[in-house]
Amino acid sequence: MTLPERQLANAIRALAMDAVQAANSGHPGMPMGMADVATVLYSDYLKFDPADPKWADRDRFVLSAGHGSMLAYAALHLAGYARPTIDDIRNFRQLSSPCAGHPENFELAGVETTTGPLGQGVATSVGMAIAERHLNAIYGDDLVDHRTWVIAGDGCLMEGINHEAIGLAGHLQLGRLIVLWDDNKITIDGSTDLSTSEDVKARYTATGWHVESCDGHDPADIRRALNAALADDRPSLIACRTIIGFGAPNKQGTSATHGSPLGADEIAAARKELGWTAEPFDIPVDIAAEWAGFGDRGKALHSEWNDRLANSDRKTEFSDRIVGKVVPGDAFKAYLDGLVAEPPKVATRKASENTLSALTADIAALVGGSADLTGSNNTKTSSTKPLTKADYSGRYVYYGIREFGMAAAMNGMALHGGVVPYGGTFLVFADYCRAAIRLSALQQQRVVYVMTHDSIGLGEDGPTHQPIEHLQSLRAMPNLLVMRPADAVETAECWALALAQENRPSLLALTRQNLPPLRHDVTENLCAKGGYRLRDASAARKVVLVATGSEVSLAIEIADKLEAAGHGADVVSMVSTELFDEQTAAWQADILPDDALIVSIEAGTTFGWERYTGRTGLRFGIDSFGASAPIEDLFKHFGLTADAITPQILAKLGN
Repeated sequence: MTLPERQLANAIRALAMDAVQAANSGHPGMPMGMADVATVLYSDYLKFDPADPKWADRDRFVLSAGHGSMLAYAALHLAGYARPTIDDIRNFRQLSSPCAGHPENFELAGVETTTGPLGQGVATSVGMAIAERHLNAIYGDDLVDHRTWVIAGDGCLMEGINHEAIGLAGHLQLGRLIVLWDDNKITIDGSTDLSTSEDVKARYTATGWHVESCDGHDPADIRRALNAALADDRPSLIACRTIIGFGAPNKQGTSATHGSPLGADEIAAARKELGWTAEPFDIPVDIAAEWAGFGDRGKALHSEWNDRLANSDRKTEFSDRIVGKVVPGDAFKAYLDGLVAEPPKVATRKASENTLSALTADIAALVGGSADLTGSNNTKTSSTKPLTKADYSGRYVYYGIREFGMAAAMNGMALHGGVVPYGGTFLVFADYCRAAIRLSALQQQRVVYVMTHDSIGLGEDGPTHQPIEHLQSLRAMPNLLVMRPADAVETAECWALALAQENRPSLLALTRQNLPPLRHDVTENLCAKGGYRLRDASAARKVVLVATGSEVSLAIEIADKLEAAGHGADVVSMVSTELFDEQTAAWQADILPDDALIVSIEAGTTFGWERYTGRTGLRFGIDSFGASAPIEDLFKHFGLTADAITPQILAKLGN
């Protein structure tokens, strides 16, 4: 290194000040405070190749404190990535720029994960570290040998998800995970003394982490702490004591630098304080050249890795796996054939387990788990032995009671590549992990959520465990594929569809109670249509009964009664409203014709079903909370029986 490291770090500070000022929006304080740490990390530790941001064996760098996004954009630009360009940075937070307010993985190739909601970056990094250890156990150091680095702030460490994430990481002894804590003792409201008195380092130590402290503005001390972390086989937290807004003489160390531009006068004063004489968005040639050389080490390592991959007898297998190529094979086909030969009467959670038994035998990339509900979610198979600190080659993660942490970790696994994650909990607990599900959808990641006990059909556990509004609220989330199958065949088809979704997550809503077999052919994946005619009317069609999951068999009973009264009734299984809405207008019009009474039946809120029934249709469901009672009593109490619904349909028809 030929230039003082402070000058190199000042390049980050200058770009952060100037970009936030130009946008009149943003957070300059964190990038200015952590610039020295980031410079040391990029210069000597982070393994990356700016010419190939998706190189499989690169280190993963996660900026969990996403509000400090200019640190990531400045570092990527300075390190030689194709984007962001200086014009991208000049247009920070503008519609035309990939430099969004918080880093978005779909905007820039060098951004590993979307971070915004604090704490999720740390939790996502745990999933990345799990994926690295798992793939290393399978393919060895020659092909998989990298680390996950995180820069996190006080907010990341305060959020509840942080407790879940670090507990899991410590338990699994993920020694390739290193978190750099921007310990500046400032939040938006002011000093951290306003809101917390906890000993953060002691908390991490208690969960099995190695903990170091350093002066975040002293490169030698930063290196000492990083080297200590590299030498320890536990995940590491490094408390980097920093000054927020470092270099801004009148505002540094205060919350005034946290979420607002510094202002022209303070920027001028900071330039003088830092000895930075370049014009806004201008990086001196010698500083730019020094930064550009940081990737040389990674380029050489990448070249060596390419040679090892080329000479590996597992090259094709590894390459297919890392890009997410998954195809159900012979075991899955045999399972489908068995469903036709001997149609089972089972809960769809059990049908999911049976499907998974075939899929996990076929697809090694499937890594499952459950938030302490393995026996209820039915997510473990004979092919998925536990993934533990003693054996990372396992394919089943016992997440403990950490729904949110599980969901975020699965995002990390999917983002890392080489793993297709699925995890289970009760549908009602989607509320606990909704923010991570939202990031699955936003980041367009193939994550499969197995959510059982999907209605009042779970019975005596009562209203706290009975999802009412959950299906419709999840359907409202963009780019989330929600599927509620009605029997074993539909469940298998939904799993095949979930694995085929390369750019969105899926959620399978599954029953606790047994359901009769309704489909007896597997020649075509009818669930791919979202909604399809399960049974045609016998008499002249007057009614179309649209139902999901456990209520499809109820719709069959109602159709029988209507047909007996001389009214033809189609039965439509609406497995997925998202997939149905993606079909052609002609398909939709054929399934839901204008000349019929459209009736929806679902053991959840009726809100939203008017999209399909129209204002003149009928909607049967539950618009209150549930109750604690046996299943049969609950369905009768809430009027979800053929005897209760049929007369109302007949009355609407004028009988």
